[in-house]
Amino acid sequence: MTFSSILTAGLLLVMLAAALDVAANLLLAKSRGFTVRRYGVMALAAVGLAFVCLSFAVRSMDLAVAYAMWGGFGILGTSLGGWVLFGQKMAPSAWAGIALLTCGLAMLHIS
Repeated sequence: MTFSSILTAGLLLVMLAAALDVAANLLLAKSRGFTVRRYGVMALAAVGLAFVCLSFAVRSMDLAVAYAMWGGFGILGTSLGGWVLFGQKMAPSAWAGIALLTCGLAMLHIS
């Protein structure tokens, strides 16, 4: 398997969609329930763009695979973002879950 076959256009779009989804989730946290409206509006824009990217990704990959990877990358990014940016604590079992999720995403992509 070559590097170019691993990083397909569909996968790159799914990863961009996931990054936008993570940004939206973190912006929602900063919006404090939309009390800080600019963050809330930015979150809505980011999630809208995430869906646009996902819609382009499914042109070149199966919807089930794209959606599962988008969700998985989103969970990973949001969990790690909450830990790094907001100091949220994660139990050892949460770290184990992240490791398993990462393995699952890799298996999903190569299947």
